[in-house]
Amino acid sequence: MDSQMVMEGGNNALVSVSSSGGDESDVVKELMEVIESVGLYSGYRKTQRKECLSLVRRLKLLVPFLEELRELGTSVSGEALNCLDNLRKALVLAMKLLKHCNYGSKIYLALESEAVMSRFLGVYDKLHQALDGMPYDELGISVEVKEQVELMRMQLKRAKKRTDTIDMELAMDMMVVFSNMNDTNADRAILERLAIKLELRTVTDLNQETLAVQKLVKKRGGHNAENIQQVVDLLGKIKQISGLEETTALDGPVKSKILQRCQSSLVPHEFLCPITLEIMTDPVIVSTGQTYERESIQKWLDSNHRTCPKTGQILLHLSLAPNVALKNLIRQWCEKNNIELPKKDPYIGPDGSSTELIKEISFLVENLSSCQLDVQREAVLKIRMLSKESPDNRILIANCGGIPPLVQLLYHPNSKVQEHTVTALLNLSIDEANKRLIAREGAVPAIIQILQNGTDEARENSAAALFSLCTLDDNKVLVGTLNGIPPLVELLQHGTVRGKKDAATALFNLSLNQANKSRAIQAGIIPPLLQVIEDKNLGMIDEALSILLLLASHPEGQNEIGKLSFVETLVEIIRHGTPKNKECATSVLLELGLNNSSLVLAALQYGVYEHLVEIARNGTNRAQRKANSLLNHMSKCEHLP
Repeated sequence: MDSQMVMEGGNNALVSVSSSGGDESDVVKELMEVIESVGLYSGYRKTQRKECLSLVRRLKLLVPFLEELRELGTSVSGEALNCLDNLRKALVLAMKLLKHCNYGSKIYLALESEAVMSRFLGVYDKLHQALDGMPYDELGISVEVKEQVELMRMQLKRAKKRTDTIDMELAMDMMVVFSNMNDTNADRAILERLAIKLELRTVTDLNQETLAVQKLVKKRGGHNAENIQQVVDLLGKIKQISGLEETTALDGPVKSKILQRCQSSLVPHEFLCPITLEIMTDPVIVSTGQTYERESIQKWLDSNHRTCPKTGQILLHLSLAPNVALKNLIRQWCEKNNIELPKKDPYIGPDGSSTELIKEISFLVENLSSCQLDVQREAVLKIRMLSKESPDNRILIANCGGIPPLVQLLYHPNSKVQEHTVTALLNLSIDEANKRLIAREGAVPAIIQILQNGTDEARENSAAALFSLCTLDDNKVLVGTLNGIPPLVELLQHGTVRGKKDAATALFNLSLNQANKSRAIQAGIIPPLLQVIEDKNLGMIDEALSILLLLASHPEGQNEIGKLSFVETLVEIIRHGTPKNKECATSVLLELGLNNSSLVLAALQYGVYEHLVEIARNGTNRAQRKANSLLNHMSKCEHLP
């Protein structure tokens, strides 16, 4: 049998894939090997993990069928062999897709999640077709095994009809980052949230993603260049907030060197912490025998990890033993090579934090309740600054009891104190645990009040804080029921440029909740969104269209949005907008047109057809799919009586 050998990256599973067919035993063997191979994958990207695991489970339902075929060794006709070969081809497609979702760029897979979902549906279709005409009786398959395969076939049929939506919060976060907004607290919050959602939090994660992106750039070349550039840019931003591109100025004698990350290749590998890839100054040993920098492993443990970062083994205990021998070797090597070790704070607490910093934060938290305005104002300003600096500071402030007095200060009569307080809470809300604590302490009504009556900066940061808090579903409901949507709509209509952007992101997040869609429509959100779209200087067309797309799925939204004047605006964007503008406008027009054929006919009168044909050929991947769907729908509408 003519075959080629395919080695799966990162696995030892060798899969023989026939290129010219073969007898039944050869095909069955290949089918078994493919299923065994995909069972070894374990690193599916978060955005496709559920779909991948579901597909693998379905593929494993074929194992009894294949085992029975192998044991029976029945001589089969050409038709049966053809069915088995079609099944082999479908399984190879499934294997390639699962490999892509296991080793591909996390950012690219999130950006192209709809395209990847289309590939899953294609695999389901191929598998369903291959099993549809399987001659079980001729193959001698038992009734029990046949029923199991038929169960899988029915599951595939249901999966083909399923229309799961993408993670809209993730999509909006990525859109906001790609829109090149000004460098604000909210931007950093979004980047940190993206890093968590995409599982790009550790140095190892980011190094692996860098390799995946490099392979992607090399493989894709100039194809889909806009999306590839977005992936590269976003990876750079996430690495930047993770500190991987920091440089340290030289100081001390000219001959002395300060170790930087870029110099890690000069240092013996065993001297580098596996987490940070920096030379260790205080190496400690965990229960698996691996050595790490104390501060790095302590942060890992404080984040509720109970495994060894390097080996993945479960830690039997959390004690850290100093590696004195290695510390002496590092010191001797540095002296020999005239390298100065980075200086550490001599006062380190049990959680790796400076005791001086803990004292400072505790003192500031105490001053938040002072009777003197100047003392309160200085304390909240410093906490605002500290909460902006690092994730560790945000955790420390919460651990020192800073959130309850900050929530109380939201009601302070002094506008500047209110402004600093709501901004500090915005910064603190970047931490997931803090989100729940802030809402539980009753901050939301006060934030809404500042959103209505505060200074421009306080209103902007109140909107950003609501956006951050509302990444939790419970908080979406809370803000909606507390009447927080009308002041956001007012800010969208009359706020500063930054205020409009913060309001838009908050309203998008809130509109993911079905009840909030109705609240937003009743609050009059549609006219301000149309104004935002028409104001080209704002650069918020994509954001506004994304909100309209959510509202267009609601009956009230369809009635409000579906005006012929707006259809003309959509056609203009499809004609003259950026590739992303065209993608969003096409999506909105498709959603509206599926519910109201007259809007489709109106779009045709405005000359949309030729532009949709162009998008279907040369648009972004998602735009091409939406344009083709809209063109198909238009062809049906034209034949209506």
